[in-house]
Amino acid sequence: MFDINLTEWIGYAASLVLMISFLMKNMNTLRIVNSIGALLFVVYGIMLSLSWPIIISNTFILGVNVYYLNKYFKN
Repeated sequence: MFDINLTEWIGYAASLVLMISFLMKNMNTLRIVNSIGALLFVVYGIMLSLSWPIIISNTFILGVNVYYLNKYFKN
């Protein structure tokens, strides 16, 4: 479909999910949706023959989101 390979589909999906996350009004919902986008970007970076800048930055974002979600849900 549209002659786009799986790697590009993952990249587009990651971008779309990330953009949607910024439309969220609730911070926890934003962090959950943003985490999904970051995880997709990590997969995308791996599929690009290990694109380290993409993997490192999105692993960091994912870690920050998980930290704050964990902190919120423990209270």
